[in-house]
Amino acid sequence: MRFVSFEREGKATLGVREGQQVRILGDETLESLLGRGADLDDYARSHAGGKTVSAQHLKFLPPLQRPPKIICVGLNFADHTSESNYAQPDYPTLFFRVHTSLIAHEQPMIRPRVTDSEGLDFEGEIAVVLGKGGRHIPKEEALSCVAGYSLFNDGSVREYQFKTPQWTVGKNFDGTGAFGPDLVTTDELPPGAKGLLLETRLNGEVVQSASTDSMVFDVATLISVISEAITLEPGDVIVSGTPSGIGWARNPKVFMTAGDVCEVTVEKIGTLRNVIADEAAN
Repeated sequence: MRFVSFEREGKATLGVREGQQVRILGDETLESLLGRGADLDDYARSHAGGKTVSAQHLKFLPPLQRPPKIICVGLNFADHTSESNYAQPDYPTLFFRVHTSLIAHEQPMIRPRVTDSEGLDFEGEIAVVLGKGGRHIPKEEALSCVAGYSLFNDGSVREYQFKTPQWTVGKNFDGTGAFGPDLVTTDELPPGAKGLLLETRLNGEVVQSASTDSMVFDVATLISVISEAITLEPGDVIVSGTPSGIGWARNPKVFMTAGDVCEVTVEKIGTLRNVIADEAAN
């Protein structure tokens, strides 16, 4: 199934996408459903009689607005590691995002107005949403923890990312983490979302293109390795890494500016679309 979160009558609402229509399930969030261990398919079927609305006219929200944790993975495609002038690490490069950085499908991605930064860059990725968690999760059991997959554009303010050895600030500006629109449950996708084509387009031009088979650390490995140190929880999001083609690595560099349109597409999952806007002055 394909779950979407959107705003209706001033409050967050959950629905299931059915073609060009969305069937309204109610106002319980995905965070709440996953947190209480609900079976998403059973929940959707039990609300089968809900009203439907056109998907074209929805104001989308991120699938989860306040995930317990957003764990991002850097340097998880060897070609991206090479273009970034790093040696390929033999352990996942992890950093965190905060929920206040999140935006939804068709919401503007904000280029910050700090005077020493023009480098808002794109990074198309797959987001892994957990339905179960734990510590020391064996790799062979890790995929059973996944509730579904979504799309992410890890908008990165490069000058701030590289001000320090840790990337936190440049990866957490408000309005730079695009997430959505659908949470696609695991039964609709290959195990671990393997073998899917991931592409990022900037103003219609393909700037990133790779198979998810090219991940250095696959989804099961990421879940298992992360859980060696960190207790994973239902609703946690793992943003699994981007392939080569980022604007920072190009010559000349290519950054997103106001009015640009950035789209992240993964086959069988969908397309995440955002228009770039400059941050408004106070």
